[in-house]
Amino acid sequence: MARKPGSPMSKSPPKSPVIDHEAIRELARLLDETGLSEIAIEQDGVSIRVARNFTANVGRTQQAELPAALQNVVAAPAPPDPTQHPGVVASPMVGTAYRAAQPGAQPFVEVGSQVKTGETLIIIEAMKTMNQIPAPRSGTVIQILVEDGQPVEYGEPLMIIE
Repeated sequence: MARKPGSPMSKSPPKSPVIDHEAIRELARLLDETGLSEIAIEQDGVSIRVARNFTANVGRTQQAELPAALQNVVAAPAPPDPTQHPGVVASPMVGTAYRAAQPGAQPFVEVGSQVKTGETLIIIEAMKTMNQIPAPRSGTVIQILVEDGQPVEYGEPLMIIE
């Protein structure tokens, strides 16, 4: 039996949702006003999600176009995770990190300092005891990740030696 166009038995192609650019702009304004990082709405089977990382989704599979003002914005790449660097020196304890032997003294090391295995890099005060943290390897200090007097946790990256 042949189906006639428009009959209840025939299937029409699915309609793609209409992108409401004004709704996207309004949601973006709400993000700015409220300080939220993400907002989403769903209405009549169409959902719109706007997030601070400048992406917005419509429906389940389609991505909405960004307003013209946001089209040229490029997100900066995330900085590399210092805990994954092979030269990371991690805190062996919880305490307070000090970069010098006493207030006002020269720090043990600076970025660019050449260090030898066993040389003191930093002091961590824990339970009123000053613990010298030695360099686990020789090399150059390329990054210092803590400030003088900063509380540190066990395993927290202190600096990177290459």
